[in-house]
Amino acid sequence: MRRTRIRTLTPVFAAFAATVFAAGCGSGGGSAHSSAGPVAPSVRPSDFSSKVDNSWYPLTPGTTLTYTGTKDGKAARDVFTITRETRTVGGVSCTVVRDNLYLDGKLAERTIDWYAQDRAGNVWYFGEETAELDESGKVTSTEGSWEAGKDGAQPGIFMPANPAVGQTFRQEYYRGQAEDHFQVLDLAVPVHVPGTPTKTALLTKEWTPLEPEVIDQKYYVRGIGTVREESVRGANEGLTLVSVTR
Repeated sequence: MRRTRIRTLTPVFAAFAATVFAAGCGSGGGSAHSSAGPVAPSVRPSDFSSKVDNSWYPLTPGTTLTYTGTKDGKAARDVFTITRETRTVGGVSCTVVRDNLYLDGKLAERTIDWYAQDRAGNVWYFGEETAELDESGKVTSTEGSWEAGKDGAQPGIFMPANPAVGQTFRQEYYRGQAEDHFQVLDLAVPVHVPGTPTKTALLTKEWTPLEPEVIDQKYYVRGIGTVREESVRGANEGLTLVSVTR
């Protein structure tokens, strides 16, 4: 269920917005970018804020979401903590999220993610620091780490302000390592998750050209964010939200 991510920046946000939002945020729903030779977004820091209050993906500081399920044939628990910290990435102030994945009770992966929201209400993903650990707690790999604005990596849209069925976006771009995409499939699909205040969710399909045989789906609930993610092709993994603490 884990993916990799991206980077590059400069001022001219309006020009990029015309490309991304016309392709992905409008009622049409074309692809925001091609994975081969994508247009680098030009980002003006003043158009962004570390405050992320998009109703489909709110990042309220002090909130922790806990998920359980399976990954790599092992019992999985994922703890997603929205901190009060911020970090400047490519000139943009981002909210810092700490995401720890435990397999069979042991910390297997720790990730620090950076998100920001633009004036239109779109949530952007600006990078991550990730580390995989062995059973003794030793770091075995940091592959998949990236930071917007470095080594050709580019930020992408993680959640649009006004999702519409058929919209497609690129979440990230770091050539050969982080090329995730998603498409909005439904805005009111039934979902049964402990403690959620609704039975309808936003459903997305996720994929990467780096692993064309794998397709995932994610369910989002307003006011909470991700409540379930599962592989539907090429893998046998899944996580479901079991608690939210604020």
